[in-house]
Amino acid sequence: MAHAHESNTKRIWMVFGILSVITIVEVAFRYYKTRSFTFNKFLGTSPLNWIFIILTLAKAYGITWAFMHMEGEKKWFRRAVVWTAVFLIIYLVTLLLIEGVYLFDVMSPLTKWNY
Repeated sequence: MAHAHESNTKRIWMVFGILSVITIVEVAFRYYKTRSFTFNKFLGTSPLNWIFIILTLAKAYGITWAFMHMEGEKKWFRRAVVWTAVFLIIYLVTLLLIEGVYLFDVMSPLTKWNY
């Protein structure tokens, strides 16, 4: 029984380490952003935003996989849970980008963007 406890502790530290590395990469991109990442456009937003979106999805997948114990479930159940969430998040991001671009285009003549 102690062996199972050690493996769970090791697994939790491993997941913590992976999620910490992804978060540190996000923070590093935030503070050391370059012009090419922020002022270019790719699919409606900057490449830096796409990096943040992809890394956030990776963290969400890792949390679901580890802490919802998806690795022990049947394949169809894993796919039903994970892919449903992935498609809903992609749909939400798409809508936010479309509405954000629209609001930016409408509000640009009326607002001075200082950031």
